[in-house]
Amino acid sequence: MGRTEGRTAEDTKRLILRAAAQVIRRDGLAASLDDIAAEAGVSKGGLVYHFRSKQALLVALGESIARSFEALVTSRIDPSDTRPGRLTRAYIRACFADVEDPVAMRDNIAIAAHLISDDDLQELADQDGRRWRARLREDGLPDRTITLVIAACDGVSTGPLWGSALDGDDVRELERDLIGLTESGPGPGSGG
Repeated sequence: MGRTEGRTAEDTKRLILRAAAQVIRRDGLAASLDDIAAEAGVSKGGLVYHFRSKQALLVALGESIARSFEALVTSRIDPSDTRPGRLTRAYIRACFADVEDPVAMRDNIAIAAHLISDDDLQELADQDGRRWRARLREDGLPDRTITLVIAACDGVSTGPLWGSALDGDDVRELERDLIGLTESGPGPGSGG
């Protein structure tokens, strides 16, 4: 099977990564390259041309997930906001973006859960988490505020996995409260 007319190599890679996410969500890491190629509508040779091994494909999928979240956070930055906490507010908005779609959230959690069962991908996720923590801690807010934001965002994003105790109104109120917390500035004894 040759290259599809009008589709670039980058288009094909994105197509394969989307297919890999779907198949891994459904079948876990037992998913074969044949299954992923079939889901993408490409030959196995075409898949291997772009990703030399299953491990390379898994790492690329993990990196793609990290880049997608980075882009989502960036898209949520308010250009008129120049106060400390600007990135943190965008991070909160990004983490709460999919809350209205619990099925999509569960699908994302399922993909991530499968991926982090691989040591290389767990390390990639750990590195990404450390990078976000460092970036948020450089955003001009107290460390304890950043810790609270990260913990709340992590909880909201994984809550639908087993059934969240929060309803939609609770979640929207929590998002507003977290944004408000980042706008209130350091309080007495807040530490840095």
